[in-house]
Amino acid sequence: MKSMINRALCRIFFVSLGLLWGTLYAAEAPAPVDCSSCHEQGQKLAKSAHAGLTCDTCHENYDPKRHPAGITKPACATCHTEQAGDYASGVHGQARKRGNESAPDCALCHGSAHELLPPKSQAFRTATPDTCGMCHAEVVEQYRASVHGQALARGVTQAPLCTDCHGEHKIIKPSNEASPVNASNIRQTCGSCHGDVRLTRKFGMPSDRLVSFDESYHGLAAKAGSQTVANCASCHGVHNILASSDAKSTVNPKNLPKTCGKCHPGAGERFAIGQVHLAEGRAEAAPLRWVREFYLLVIPVTIGLMLLHNGGDWLRKLIRLRFRISRRAPDSPAGHNEIRMLPFERVQHALLAISFLTLVWTGFALRYPDQWWARPLLIMESRHAIRSLIHRVAAVVFMSLSVTHLVSLIVNRKLREHWKEMLPNRNDPREALSNFAYNIGLGDTPPVRSAHGYIEKAEYWAVVWGGIVMGASGLLLWANNLALKLFPKLWLDVATSLHFYEAILATMAIVVWHFYSIIFDPDVYPLNTAFLTGRKVNNRPPERRSREARAQGD
Repeated sequence: MKSMINRALCRIFFVSLGLLWGTLYAAEAPAPVDCSSCHEQGQKLAKSAHAGLTCDTCHENYDPKRHPAGITKPACATCHTEQAGDYASGVHGQARKRGNESAPDCALCHGSAHELLPPKSQAFRTATPDTCGMCHAEVVEQYRASVHGQALARGVTQAPLCTDCHGEHKIIKPSNEASPVNASNIRQTCGSCHGDVRLTRKFGMPSDRLVSFDESYHGLAAKAGSQTVANCASCHGVHNILASSDAKSTVNPKNLPKTCGKCHPGAGERFAIGQVHLAEGRAEAAPLRWVREFYLLVIPVTIGLMLLHNGGDWLRKLIRLRFRISRRAPDSPAGHNEIRMLPFERVQHALLAISFLTLVWTGFALRYPDQWWARPLLIMESRHAIRSLIHRVAAVVFMSLSVTHLVSLIVNRKLREHWKEMLPNRNDPREALSNFAYNIGLGDTPPVRSAHGYIEKAEYWAVVWGGIVMGASGLLLWANNLALKLFPKLWLDVATSLHFYEAILATMAIVVWHFYSIIFDPDVYPLNTAFLTGRKVNNRPPERRSREARAQGD
């Protein structure tokens, strides 16, 4: 009990001592310096952004008893070190460093330290164009007439200002890649407002502009690193941005031929340019909607049926090999020696495979530039369009092979007789239905399948169809300047959609249908070497081969 009383007394003593010390220190501390009785700056300070500071916070060397002449003015960098560093690396700071005393400094833009306004205040934002206009009068005049300047004049404080686009203290040249208005950063700068859902809803702006740009060729090429492709400013202007309904606007329908003609000479001469920002929905053109809906139905149905067909075939053969036959039956001499591809055809097939895979890689690299497999193609995209060059070379090889194949069938009788086996006949639907039914479990006896049956014919005619669609749409996109001169822009939009969806269908069909036939089919696994040797690999059971041979003899 006694120890507790002692501890309590000790606490009371130290607390009292602390209170006494604080009272004495407060009494001895000098009162804040108040200069407003003599200096009007002190009165102005109370209404400025520095209202919470006392005079001696900045004027450290000031002696209230004496007023020495020539005292050094306080430097803003003392407190605002980050802003000072940004200013020093910007164009204004660099100009001053080179000896240009008329270059803007802190006081010129913010005003006197005793009168400066809070940077986030409405008054400061409204005055920003006038501040910049002291040096950039012509630019500010354009800004005042633009949609952004008009919005600011109406009292919309969230309207973009000079500093919102160019930066505040670290203003650097547009040619510098770090600049917010550099060609590589324009999309992000404009997107900070036009990609903000809250702002677009609040001010009734179209909410799909950024998304539709990203999905366009211009947006995809810019994302891949191209520095020459059109961006927001290329079409809408820089400081003179006007509503599309304004006759002076660069994106007014009457002015689009001139605007687009900067990159595409002759665009819109015969037909109106039409809709530029394309987005799915009610505003989508009917032909684009038809293409999209067609492929969104055809792709899953076609690939789904392929998966069912090949999946059932693989499962049937797996069960047969695992549970019914202990060893794989040997190849029959007749089956092994069957000629599938002549030497000329094997060369064509090799070039076709290389060009097709190259087209797939380089084509999807444009659509998905962020993927790891696309990055090697885009290393030099900012300077040289390597991806585009490789894609077009592969396209020329593919189209040349198509023409060569057609000519060879006309002039070479042996090839023509060989390829007659690819012509459809009345047995193909029956074989396809019976084999599909067997693969999904309907029936116990494997149906007969011709040597060049529905599987080979489906592959061949799919290549013919895909080659025509991809070749026609690709040529239209390649000759985009001529296309925009002769046809409506909608033709290019439809060609772009066709090219993309057909590429998806073709790639998935090759993976699911063709790769199964040459790799994953248990009868040919691990590889059907017919494309190398020209001879058929046949590991099917002898009983099935004999049935097929009898059927072909009949």
